[in-house]
Amino acid sequence: MPWRDVRVVSIKEETPTAKTFRFALNEPVPHLAGQHYVVRLTAPNGYTSERSYSIASPPDASAEFELTVERLCGGEVSPFLHDVVEPGDELEVFGPIGGWFVWDAKTPAVLIGGGSGVVPLMAMLRLARATESADLLRLLVSVRTPQDLYYRGEIDGPQTTVVHTRAAPPTSPRPPGHLSMMDVSPVLLPGATAYVCGSAGFTNAAGELLVEAGVSADNIRVERFGPSGPGTAH
Repeated sequence: MPWRDVRVVSIKEETPTAKTFRFALNEPVPHLAGQHYVVRLTAPNGYTSERSYSIASPPDASAEFELTVERLCGGEVSPFLHDVVEPGDELEVFGPIGGWFVWDAKTPAVLIGGGSGVVPLMAMLRLARATESADLLRLLVSVRTPQDLYYRGEIDGPQTTVVHTRAAPPTSPRPPGHLSMMDVSPVLLPGATAYVCGSAGFTNAAGELLVEAGVSADNIRVERFGPSGPGTAH
């Protein structure tokens, strides 16, 4: 795959620390729900910096796609995207990449995301709704506070459950706290593949809960992220 030029179409603030960037390619490039792109920045002196970001938009026939990027202090790519990039600017991307952490809306899926780990799962939820396959999917999202929830106004629905770890809205029947078996058990579907995305600590805890709930380890797919090292950043 070659590096491709993309144009920034729009920028939307999701939370105080996250923005969704909509990009336009020169021609449509198919992607799968759960894949990611590598974004490359090149300085005037030729220095380059790259970072991987999950695709938030569902597969479609257009030449546009969305990446939701969390601003990481000390990072080289996300601060530039947040503070410098404007609609109309051009960047380079490589991809789409990934064949393990993907869903085709044809088999049952349980999605568990922590914080910005909801990004690739949102592509799956959007695909399910667009293809009238929402009955095959359940999404469980864990966030610190209501203000940290990505895609507010869209993510709510009968397929989704949001839990809060530090501060919950006054109307929430669940008090703040870490993900537990009481959260995981209600979203399980018979024969489903589980997709877990988030930090290493979150994915380890969620994976243990799934196994304890009876989900085979062979049916659990995990994507970890962080400010450095392997994995996808959000």
